[in-house]
Amino acid sequence: MREIQFRQMKKLVDARQLYSLKEALAKLQEADIADFMEELDDDKTILVFRMLPKETATEVFAFLPLEKQQHIIASITDLELHGVIEDLYVDDAVDMLEELPANVVRRVLENAAPDTRKLINQFLQYPENSAGSIMTAEYVGLQKGMTVEEAFAYIRRHGVDKETIYTCYVMDERRTLEGVVTVRDLLMNPYDARLSDIMDTHVIKAVTTQDQEEVAEVFHRYGLLCLPVVDQEERLVGIVTVDDIVDVMEQEVTEDFEKMAAMVPSEKPYLKTSVFMLAKNRILWLLLLMFSSMITGGILGKYENAFAVLPLLVTFIPMLTDTGGNAGSQSSTLIIRGMAVGEIEPGDFLKVFWKEFRVGMVVGIILGAVNYIQLIIRFPGSEMVCLTVVISLFLTVILAKTVGSLLPMAAKVMRLDPAIMAAPLITTIVDGFSLVIYFQIACRMLKLQ
Repeated sequence: MREIQFRQMKKLVDARQLYSLKEALAKLQEADIADFMEELDDDKTILVFRMLPKETATEVFAFLPLEKQQHIIASITDLELHGVIEDLYVDDAVDMLEELPANVVRRVLENAAPDTRKLINQFLQYPENSAGSIMTAEYVGLQKGMTVEEAFAYIRRHGVDKETIYTCYVMDERRTLEGVVTVRDLLMNPYDARLSDIMDTHVIKAVTTQDQEEVAEVFHRYGLLCLPVVDQEERLVGIVTVDDIVDVMEQEVTEDFEKMAAMVPSEKPYLKTSVFMLAKNRILWLLLLMFSSMITGGILGKYENAFAVLPLLVTFIPMLTDTGGNAGSQSSTLIIRGMAVGEIEPGDFLKVFWKEFRVGMVVGIILGAVNYIQLIIRFPGSEMVCLTVVISLFLTVILAKTVGSLLPMAAKVMRLDPAIMAAPLITTIVDGFSLVIYFQIACRMLKLQ
């Protein structure tokens, strides 16, 4: 449905039927208008942008990708740019400026009002991926001496350009955060009630330097719509809203997926990332895994005499290594996910080890039994070889399950991202151990040298 609508609107743009186009744009949400503009070439993007009402244009601008934002900034007048920057929420402006070239940033700041420029520069000084870097200064701050009536008057006067007015924060004269009230609290109390008497003093808050992933965990744990951010002296400096946290969650999940697939995380969309950059993001881990896999080759070379005596042993190596790698990947994925959502902490390693050990035993017995039956059918008269394979498989699965569960926790203790201990690395480690187990058992049970 949306694709059909976009095609019709493109025809209106091509035919310069601007009145009909303006009517069609008015029926769309700002995010959908941004998606439509992404499909247009640069000249038509500017045409559509200038047709939008001032308030809508700013909202749409915030949804556009960086390349489109940069082109619009380069194409519009200083007066138009001033209007866009002044209407943008500070956190959206900061997110954009962090990625733009220096000459474009300079032009943007030159066309911002002094107060806006000062605020943007302050936000740009916070550490990357911190609460300070994703917060916004557009919040409703009330004084604890206000009455409910005075609070409503303040909200009506100043709330129009705030990100949220439902949750209001109560401060003292030094802007120290002391409590929180909601619009519901205000509605349910008499006009002459003091905010100091009705505010909730148990405020959940973040510090400007706190990592954005920790902030996302707080949102998830308490089901918040917004979170106040204070500096080291407990003064309120901004809020983080749920729409910003959704972006953070998407960014963190994408980063974890890329690390779990043995890639360096990239902030650009796949189709807008160059071939060279994609190769650069992958080659380092591929080189590391390639050299680490040489350990497996060294183990095979050590037991080449066993191959010569009983070539049948080689047949079962892929099954053992693949099963071990898959078993380890299952455990590591579950543990990484559990740690990401706060279900598992490094202190739970004994509980995790014991649980995965028992899971490995159950899975190993089932896989071993199924394998023993099919091996006896396929290789009659080779019962000892089949038993060797089954015992090796059983021990490999137990090892893979325990190693796959404990390595992400070890990474967390060493202040590394647990996501790096995922499928590729676990598989490489388990492959080496499974071969050692296999050939040690084979040499003893089959009396090979």
